[in-house]
Amino acid sequence: MQLFECQNCGQTLFFENSSCERCGHRLGYIAARQTLAALRPDGDGWRPLDEPEVLYRFCRNAGHEVCNWLVPGADETVFCEACRHNLTIPDLSVPENMLRWRRLEDAKHRLFYSLLQFGLPLATRAESPEGLAFDMLADPLDPSAPKVLTGHDSGLITINIAEADDAERESRREGMSELYRTLLGHFRHEVGHYYWDRLVRDGGQDVLGRFRALFGDEREDYAEALKRNYDQGPPADWRERCISAYAASHPWEDWAETWAHYLHMVDTLGTAGAFGLRLHPGGAQAESLAARVDFDAYQAESIDVLVAAWTPLTLAVNSLNRSMGLPDLYPFVLSPAVVAKLGFVHDMVGTGRNMDRRKVNGNKADPG
Repeated sequence: MQLFECQNCGQTLFFENSSCERCGHRLGYIAARQTLAALRPDGDGWRPLDEPEVLYRFCRNAGHEVCNWLVPGADETVFCEACRHNLTIPDLSVPENMLRWRRLEDAKHRLFYSLLQFGLPLATRAESPEGLAFDMLADPLDPSAPKVLTGHDSGLITINIAEADDAERESRREGMSELYRTLLGHFRHEVGHYYWDRLVRDGGQDVLGRFRALFGDEREDYAEALKRNYDQGPPADWRERCISAYAASHPWEDWAETWAHYLHMVDTLGTAGAFGLRLHPGGAQAESLAARVDFDAYQAESIDVLVAAWTPLTLAVNSLNRSMGLPDLYPFVLSPAVVAKLGFVHDMVGTGRNMDRRKVNGNKADPG
């Protein structure tokens, strides 16, 4: 994530800011320019201070204070590049759901920041029957009714909004013996399934062959594989082959977990680079632990470039966390097999970069 500053007063800004804390200017994110712009009002619209000739308006969801993205004034759509993929939002008549939705949208907008940086295809449901869409749902009030399961099905990602409650999410993390569980991690994992369809399944036999050589044969019965995982646990050697225990359950989950970790790496390295981070440790291992994050992680030429910076960076931040008595920020190990899988993801992202969006006739849905 890049650093932003107020174009009026120079105050450092966060990606989610809707106004400058110093000068009070209204702020809006312009995805096409990757800019958090300071704005001045003009009738029903807004003009950026650095682009006064262009009129914008806020995404409709800004009215709920869950989005700070702008839409060009000439566009017909009322939703931004992130919100137009919503199919179902939480029931806002339930008071606590507004906070949950806000947390979900914060994570989802960070996801879309990455997807747009990569230039990956982002068809909506109105453009393709398998376009990317989100249902954000609550468990039914009837305790005997089936629970909402977070998952992916042919482009539709379902998120149980209970995951936006920190205590509930931590309880689930402990119950499932997971090292890591975040809202952003959920979005990155589930969108990985969407891009498996787009980039691997639809990429031809050569791509499928490469995938199967690294991850295994995805034609293995998925339901049986998950049942075996939950009944018996992961295989003893999962750390040598996979980024997480859950990744060992099935090749699809291995891909989605690896995809999510690739996005973790790239966006975190992007943030480190924006801060000009350099690591120059002393001691006998100084050379192997040194790193300069002085490149655009979203345009890295190879996975080796990313890993060379990522390994010392995670060692440093994990050490900082331990100094505060906190768990490791990144409690994972990149084995050679995992690095090879990350390399495949890197290649697939390169294939998908700036791919034309597939458009078909269909009815437009109201993203809410």
